[in-house]
This record gives sequence, C-alpha cells and structure tokens, in this order.
Amino acid sequence: MAALADPWPEASPAAREAVAAALEALAPVVARRTAAVQPRLARVLQAFQAERIGTHHFASVSGYGHNDQGRDALDRVFARVLGAEQAAVRLQFVSGTHAIAAALFGVLRPGDRLLSITGRPYDTLEEVIGLRGRGQGSLREFGITYDELPLAADGAVAEDALGDALAPPTRLVLIQRSCGYSWRPSLTVAAIGRLVERVRSLSPATLVFVDNCYGELVEDQEPTAVGADLIAGSLIKNLGGTIAPTGGYVAGRGDLVEQACCRLTAPGIGSEGGTGFDLYRLLFQGLFLAPQMVAEALIGADLVARVFADRGLQVQPLAGAHRSDVIQAVRFGQPEPLRAVCRAFQACSPVGGYVEPVPAPMPGYASELVMAGGTFIDGSTSEFSADGPLREPYVLYSQGGTHHSHVALALMAALTRLDAAI
Repeated sequence: MAALADPWPEASPAAREAVAAALEALAPVVARRTAAVQPRLARVLQAFQAERIGTHHFASVSGYGHNDQGRDALDRVFARVLGAEQAAVRLQFVSGTHAIAAALFGVLRPGDRLLSITGRPYDTLEEVIGLRGRGQGSLREFGITYDELPLAADGAVAEDALGDALAPPTRLVLIQRSCGYSWRPSLTVAAIGRLVERVRSLSPATLVFVDNCYGELVEDQEPTAVGADLIAGSLIKNLGGTIAPTGGYVAGRGDLVEQACCRLTAPGIGSEGGTGFDLYRLLFQGLFLAPQMVAEALIGADLVARVFADRGLQVQPLAGAHRSDVIQAVRFGQPEPLRAVCRAFQACSPVGGYVEPVPAPMPGYASELVMAGGTFIDGSTSEFSADGPLREPYVLYSQGGTHHSHVALALMAALTRLDAAI
C-alpha cells in the first residue's frame, strides 16, 4: 500500500512538534475562548430579533439612498450590539482610518484642542492630525490644536499626569484601544471606563472618543457601554466577520454620530444618504459570524504568542492573558526574522500564496512595511495576516484568522524557515 503524501510539506518534524505542544498547553485557553462566543452571539441575536430583521432588509435603494430600510435597520442593530445611542454603518467608509477621520473632522472645529492620552496614535492617523505631511487638509491645517500625553514607562496611560494634560480647554480626548504599532498593552474596556470617569471629573465638558479598531466583541462590552461618547472602526476587521467587502462604522451619542456622517456625506444630508449597493446581507451575516470569528482570531493569537515565547522571544500579550484586541506582537529585534515569518505566513495564505512579501512604503505609514496578507478581502485583518514596520525593535504584529488551524499551519511553516536560516 502506498504511503500517504505528507499533508503539509511546508513543515519540518520539529516545527510540527513545537506547534502541537503549544496547542496542547493551550487547551484550557481554547476552551475559555470558545465558551465566550455564546454570550456575545446572544447579544448579536437579541439585536437582530429586536429589530425584526428579515430578507427585505438585504436590499438597498439606488441613487441618493433616501429612506433605505436596510441601512437604517443595520444602523439600529449595530447600535444595540455596541451599546450605543446611534450607529452609522457605511460601505462608503474606505477604512477604519477614514471612519475615525470623519468622526474627528465632524466633531472638532477650528480653535478646538484634541488630546491623545494614549501616546502617539497609529501611523495612519499622523497625517490626519497633521503630524506628518502638509497641504492635505489635516486637522492642524484647519486650526485644531493637538497634544499628546506620553505613555508611562510600562506602557500604561500616565493617569497621574491627566490633570495637567487637561488643564487647557480640551474639546476631545482620543483613546486608542489597541496597541497599534506600539509595544504596550492594549486597553481593556474596564480601563477605558475608568479613564472616561477620570476625564469627566477633571474636565466635564470634554468628549471622549475611542479608536475601537481590532477590539470589537473581544470583551463583553464596548467602550460606548462604559461612557465613551463616540467610537469608530472598520468592517474588514472584527465586526465584518471576514465577509464584509469593505466599510466602517461610527457609534455613540446620536448628535456626534450625525456630525461624523455630515463629514462623510455633506451638511444637511448626514446619515440619511448613501446606498448599500445591495450588499447589506453580507454586513448582517458578517456581524452574525463575528463572535465566532473573533474567538478563532484570539485563539490564533494565543498560539502565536505561545510558539514564539517558547523560542525565547518577547511577546505582548502573553498566551492566555486577558485580551482587549486581536493583535499579537512578537519582538524579533532584527529585520531578517521578521521578513522570514511574513514570507512564511504569505506562503500559507489561500490567496496570493505564490507572492513573496518585500518591504515597501504604504500610504499613511511613516516606515516601510513588510506585510503578509493573502486574504479574500483585500487588506482584511479579520482574516489571518501579519505585518510590521521595518524599524527597531522589529516587531511583528499578527491579527485575525478565520480558524486557528490555519494559524497553526502557518506557524509550522514559519518555524521551519527560521530553523533553516540558523
């Protein structure tokens, strides 16, 4: 009888054993992540049922999008899931950065002050604010003042310095929930709630805006449920369930959501315009799938953390730790292992697995990036992907994954390549 072909020739025996050992050690964590799906899915189902969602909501109107029942129902469902007064879910948002920019430009006015209390924001917001680039219509060019509160040495928010930071009149505080490209813990929803209370006590008129990218449905509540005035994010991250083709959302106080929509469309149109191109079924279904997809991404992140920690590398957070987003950081300290892992992950992708990632400039980023992202939706980080800026300390940021078995196979290939390079 002929021997069976090797089911995964990309992997060496040592790599297989390492990943298998990590999975065995993580069995209690996998069970815990899986058990958390049920209450989060229940929250989504209750929103669908409360809004009496039917197949008639999958169709959209053409032209201006006036009186679009599907769009309005989708907004209400998202608002319920996110614990918000109002939400606006739009395919016209091209990215999470676009949704965040619409929120900032919608709420802020010339002469206002914006304060980031989580240090330097994610790279793609630097040009929105005006920290890089010129002549593009940044917040700074519109007369909006920007300041930031550096993080403490341990990566936490420097809460002792909040009083001084909020001493000047401040219209809006920006909190970035995810670590982004920083070596710091991501903020839990409970921590965000405490920060909201602290900001309110020091400056009652100041609004709190949370960049919620990568964090949706990771915990049992969202920042809007603990007092944040406004949040925004992308649909090709968590809430799209890996099948939303594009889009983003803003959610929170009704008047602030409307201001963001007026920036997206035009004053006087706001949230009442914009068609869904008959794609609402994908957005509803993606939200339904999202709790399961997020759990698989979290298990995949735990696996990445455990495998590389077992090789003596620094990881953030540790495998099995409480998480507030789907991002896993691995510090390599030099560029070649970062490139090698990205090449292995790309080779294990279902789309474009034949492509070899090379460092290259990316719109909105300060450094060249190396990126593995062979995803069905271009740029989707709810599917398994990884990237990192080519700058010290050469940290890989992995995220997403429709099922952790895919992450396991990619890790086997990555370990095989790393061992071959030694």
